[in-house]
Amino acid sequence: MKKNNFLIGLWLLFIIIAIIFWQAYDNYFYLFNFSYIGTCLTCGIFLYANKVKYARRLVQFAIGLYLLVYLGILSKENMQIEGFWYYLFLGVFEAAVIHYLVAKIIGPLFFGRGWCGYACWTAMILDLLPYKVAKQPRQKIGFIRYITFLGSFFFVGVLFWLQVPHINKIMVWSFLIGNLLYYLIGIVLAYHYQDNRAFCKYICPITVFLKPASYYSLLRVQNDTQKCISCGKCKTVCPMDVDMTDNSRTRTNGTECILCLQCIDHCPPKALHL
Repeated sequence: MKKNNFLIGLWLLFIIIAIIFWQAYDNYFYLFNFSYIGTCLTCGIFLYANKVKYARRLVQFAIGLYLLVYLGILSKENMQIEGFWYYLFLGVFEAAVIHYLVAKIIGPLFFGRGWCGYACWTAMILDLLPYKVAKQPRQKIGFIRYITFLGSFFFVGVLFWLQVPHINKIMVWSFLIGNLLYYLIGIVLAYHYQDNRAFCKYICPITVFLKPASYYSLLRVQNDTQKCISCGKCKTVCPMDVDMTDNSRTRTNGTECILCLQCIDHCPPKALHL
């Protein structure tokens, strides 16, 4: 019953968001967009609850390809962080701004970094690589994410400051080229550090938004300390190196949980739960 209530609640949340933006902008796109994403997430979690092996991956590709191919390539919307800055500089509250607001700024207060586990079109490719769990200790190079974050801001800011013509076309090309670079860098890092999620841990600028909000996330993996046998299995299967045995919000790498639920699946006494 609790699972059914959660699924219904999740689906209704996205439907409500869809209706709000549809009515606010008188645009049926928002009704379709958020209804589609909410339905994909709900179906994926339902499949996961029914032990379908690749349920999360199905959701990743269903949402990731939609955002990458339909919105990014076909509709020519820059859904990367450059698109977010672009619309902010224009003073327009739509497209990438709404996407970031829902998925990466306010959304993580409710579902943490679920975006990274279920919707990111970069991670959907990187997760296919062979290093599901890091084979090396975490590197101390996470500061690079702040460089890429500021770099994207200044890139768009300079375009506006110099009044470069056809900035909208530049945004389209920056989306295409940027994604290719993300994939290339992500794959190189994955093989270098033997870690599929190395790009997410060290380079991705989106985490600058995601990490602080995820600290307060309502949806978190919790440990039943009465059942826990301290076997450490959850730590060995976590792709983001999160210490799930600690229920505090200051747990090691706590803001990096992508809700892949590998820890729950592999917990021998079933002490972990959402």
